[in-house]
Amino acid sequence: MLKERPITTEILIALGALLLFVPFLGGIHLFDWDEINFAESAREMILTGDYLTVHVDFEAFYQKPPLFIWMQVLSMKVFGINEFAARFPNVICAMFTLAVLFRTGRRIYDTGFAWFWVLSYTGSILPFLYFKSGIIDPWFNLFIFAALLNLIRFLDAERGEKRWQNLILSAVLLGMANLTKGPVSILLFGLTVAAFWALNKFRLRILWSEILVFLIVLTGVGGLWFIIQIAIGNFSVILEFVQYQVRLLRTEDSGHGGFLFYHFIILFIGVFPISVFALKAFRRSYYDDNSQKRFKRWMIVLFWVVLLVFSLVKTKIVHYSSLCYLPLTFLGAYVIYKIILERIKNYRWLNIIYAVLGIIIGLAFSITPILASRMDDILEMGYFSDPFTQANMKADVYWSGFEGLIGLVFILGIIVTLILLRKNKKTAYIAMLINVTLFLNLMLFFTAGKIEVYSQHALIEFCKDRKGEDCYVNTLGMKSYAHLFYAAKPIPENQRSQDPEWLLRGDIDKPAYFILRSKTLANFQESNPDLELLYEENGFSFCLRDPASINQKNAR
Repeated sequence: MLKERPITTEILIALGALLLFVPFLGGIHLFDWDEINFAESAREMILTGDYLTVHVDFEAFYQKPPLFIWMQVLSMKVFGINEFAARFPNVICAMFTLAVLFRTGRRIYDTGFAWFWVLSYTGSILPFLYFKSGIIDPWFNLFIFAALLNLIRFLDAERGEKRWQNLILSAVLLGMANLTKGPVSILLFGLTVAAFWALNKFRLRILWSEILVFLIVLTGVGGLWFIIQIAIGNFSVILEFVQYQVRLLRTEDSGHGGFLFYHFIILFIGVFPISVFALKAFRRSYYDDNSQKRFKRWMIVLFWVVLLVFSLVKTKIVHYSSLCYLPLTFLGAYVIYKIILERIKNYRWLNIIYAVLGIIIGLAFSITPILASRMDDILEMGYFSDPFTQANMKADVYWSGFEGLIGLVFILGIIVTLILLRKNKKTAYIAMLINVTLFLNLMLFFTAGKIEVYSQHALIEFCKDRKGEDCYVNTLGMKSYAHLFYAAKPIPENQRSQDPEWLLRGDIDKPAYFILRSKTLANFQESNPDLELLYEENGFSFCLRDPASINQKNAR
């Protein structure tokens, strides 16, 4: 192994991540549900001054612990309550993640491999996009991965003070993962260690006293918030939290179901192009020393544990398998690194899969503006049967047609990569990964906002127009957090306003606005004659129940 070098390179990588992921971060509205959900919890923490309990709509929210919300609170105190502040913590996460990958890759192999691991992560679709988001998972994944890295170093090291530091740091990081998203972190970590232990013929260099210290530190860090909640009388919140975690494993929560191989497909397409090359990494390692072989085995075990766990649970959400991105990009970078060193053959079938899948992605993106410009014809053909989806697709979005050039440039980059593979493999793979990073940046800058118009833009703009108005805003027959964050709901003065039935039929003291899907409007108006339609847009109906109008009607 190489000796550790000064941290100058890691600092440069972190600064590069800052430059790569900050621009245009706040240019797109937060997406319902997760992004707005977490940002709203942070906003309510600031508003109420209650930093111990997570709230949504000013009621205790049992689904997530508070660590990521605290990060967003800190960001909002610096940048204000906005999209940029909600997403900025994941820019910091990108800085740490890429620096960790570089340092680990250099320690296991060398600087060349370390750079390819970093490029593989930033040059793959979903790993890149998640650092632009305001969701919990990038930090959750980093904490678990870093905890595992420190445990690996602990197990590989000679006995001594430094070894104990790795063990304690591993427990601290796993505890922070538990404070980020809950005990599923301990489940994934524990299953990974157990599986590796079994594959290693039940031989691991760890004493019972060391396990006890690990568990004590883990409980002290990861369990502190839960203990405080119980101490202040919020045991019901903890109980609901545990029940929610169990429900995610056993049932399809909020309609998020899927078939058994859902995450296999998500990872193969979502972590393109590095997922293609990782296919060749599951064979026996050659030309590696024992520590390198062990580390690769750890990465394979982590990958399969996460993938199998979330393939078996009933709830299927894209980001559930995102912890796989870290070992998967390692395995893909490993194959590329070995191909460059001519220790793995540059198999033609790998290049063919890469080219075919990449061209399909590029073509799909290229024809998007063409299809969007002919949306009326597509709707007449009956491709969208749901009335709400049909109305979404009728959104007034201007496509110049030049947006499709982004996909064509991406395809051109694939062709250039294939040509370079015959001349200089190292240059070819660097070009391949930079091509994806460029494609994603162009896509976000030129088209992401237009695509958003088809989904939630009308809803969010209506909520923003209500910000600062003395009124109530709620949804009917649909779940959303947009009205809370973008209408900046104040702390309720009238507790009855938390009851939708009172807003619909009670003696309200100020205007109440309602957001619903247009296909349900007739049913709600039939049972609530005071509901006045203001306007409809992109599948949403925006209604008002005005106490002044109600009083005039009653006076007659």
